[in-house]
Amino acid sequence: MKGLVSVVGLVLAALVLSGCSSDYVMATKDGRMIMTEGKPSIDKDTGLVQYTDEKGHEMQINGDEVSTIIER
Repeated sequence: MKGLVSVVGLVLAALVLSGCSSDYVMATKDGRMIMTEGKPSIDKDTGLVQYTDEKGHEMQINGDEVSTIIER
């Protein structure tokens, strides 16, 4: 019985932690697909979309170049 409770607890913890780190895919108007770590943020003043790429680098792209942002 203790083993079952432990397994259920571990599964719930994994689900909670995986829900916190959603990755996104940005499609650009020229056909590129950009994979991001975490949700990209849009600066309304400059129109730039800031994101962290898969290698952990902070990047920016002009918001006019982005056609869609989808959670994966």
